[in-house]
Amino acid sequence: MASKKVFVDSDIILDLLLKREPFFRFSQTLLNAADKYSFTLYTSTLVIANVHYFLNKSLKDKATARLHIKLLAEIIAILSVVTAEDIDFAINSNNNDFEDAIQISVAENAKADIIITRNTKDYKHSTIPVLTAEQFLRTL
Repeated sequence: MASKKVFVDSDIILDLLLKREPFFRFSQTLLNAADKYSFTLYTSTLVIANVHYFLNKSLKDKATARLHIKLLAEIIAILSVVTAEDIDFAINSNNNDFEDAIQISVAENAKADIIITRNTKDYKHSTIPVLTAEQFLRTL
């Protein structure tokens, strides 16, 4: 059986790396569960750039921010660059959040099985099922 492709949005990663409660434990459990339950975590280059920006801003330490990104890249597959088609999709979408519309397009093009985010309302136009980390973990 093929591994389920799980696309992870930036808020899930930031909850983990910045230990934001009450969401930290769900993000941590999600990342730890990937091997046990045979699913692969994916994210986009745009998410990585956003995460680095917020880590650098929050931690005020460029070396630590880059170390977090390096470690993250070892456990989450990073999808190749955001394309012009992804931008066009976002421009023409009904999504309120432009960046999340880009993530929907990237996840759809990668044939992700599910999108994990804390902000499900901005993914209501996704053709892929969208759950919070807590909701997804309950399905395992």
